Amino acid sequence: MTGQEAVDLIHQEAWTGRKPGLSRTLELLEKVGNPHQKLKYVHITGTNGKGSTAAMIASVLAEAGLKTGLSTSPHLWTFHERFQVNGRPISDEALGRIAERVIAAGKGMDDPATEFELMTAVGMLYFLEENCDIVVLEVGLGGRLDSTNVIPAPEAAVITNIGLEHTAELGNTRALIAAEKAGIIKPGCSAVLYGQSREVEEVVEATCREQNVPLTKTAPEELKALASGLEGQRFTYRGRGPYHIPLLGEHQRYNAAAALETIYVLRGRGWEISEEAVVGGLSKTVWPARMELVRRNPDVILDGGHNPQCMEALGRALRELYPEKKLIFLTGVLADKDYPAMMGELLPLAKELYTITPDSDRAMSAAELAVWLEDRGAKAFPCGSTREGVDRALAAAGPEDAVCACGSLYMIGEVRHLLGLC
Repeated sequence: MTGQEAVDLIHQEAWTGRKPGLSRTLELLEKVGNPHQKLKYVHITGTNGKGSTAAMIASVLAEAGLKTGLSTSPHLWTFHERFQVNGRPISDEALGRIAERVIAAGKGMDDPATEFELMTAVGMLYFLEENCDIVVLEVGLGGRLDSTNVIPAPEAAVITNIGLEHTAELGNTRALIAAEKAGIIKPGCSAVLYGQSREVEEVVEATCREQNVPLTKTAPEELKALASGLEGQRFTYRGRGPYHIPLLGEHQRYNAAAALETIYVLRGRGWEISEEAVVGGLSKTVWPARMELVRRNPDVILDGGHNPQCMEALGRALRELYPEKKLIFLTGVLADKDYPAMMGELLPLAKELYTITPDSDRAMSAAELAVWLEDRGAKAFPCGSTREGVDRALAAAGPEDAVCACGSLYMIGEVRHLLGLC
């Protein structure tokens, strides 16, 4: 079985109509030898910033000489991106071979495993096969009932910034969502929390008391920005550093603080991670499509932000980078997202907008989004394809302009591909 054949079969197992829970994942993993019980983890959940935080932690651990697995979702262009070891995606041969084993094991289940549950098992087997010292594991959705939560107590359970998303599944307040995400905290682990509203912090603090787990919170007041521009950012944290990250935007400095606190926790648990590895790992972090500068003259920035919190962070970052400039936007959204709030962040910054329809059955059409934007005074132009949108946005930009593609991860992967980046 090839990797693509495996991916096609995995995608057939939809989540729709299935009861949430861990029983299917546990049964599936037992059928393939319980690989999840033989690995060490950093487990990461949150609404925003969990992927960036995971990428920074994984880069530091690899720089420290540890064979480091990284499991993230969704992917931007190829399924293989979801499972990486020291920055290298799983090979097509390994994906096909391991997925064939997992799919065969799942066939005997009375309640068949879902798509993400199959993916979880593939990742666990791969990381064990690669003899990973530690795996940085990103939650798919929520925490308590997410299939990744079958793992034993991780070395660190990390909770990043929490906002209102997936409210039908997780609850309609930050406190309810925080309770679901705090479900990854288990006796025997250490917990790290991105400093945020007291509503969220109180929930996580209570969970840690119940589980007798030590909690470390980031200290935003201890983060001092030294420089910020298109080449990245320099800062100190808790008097340590200076550190450099290539990731753009103020929010990434705060994500870096969560990554640093996690490294400090791991050191306290006996992991050997030198300060040189921290400095080098942060500076080498690669996390595509998150305020990613991919071209100059004109500047082209790609960002996969897909909710109001992400768009607010994007807006702040663009104002910091281009304080006197209106930008050309290429954008598309899913109709079930809070697109009025998302687009409301872009409108004050926009010179003009080119709209496309993301490749999803939940997508808002390019024409409908363009009309909505025009009704609010914007210059908006619907495009028939992502290729047309990229071409028109770039053609409209002079050397001194800046183009930002944003709004949906479903479109950003295709934009990166069309620009020759993947």
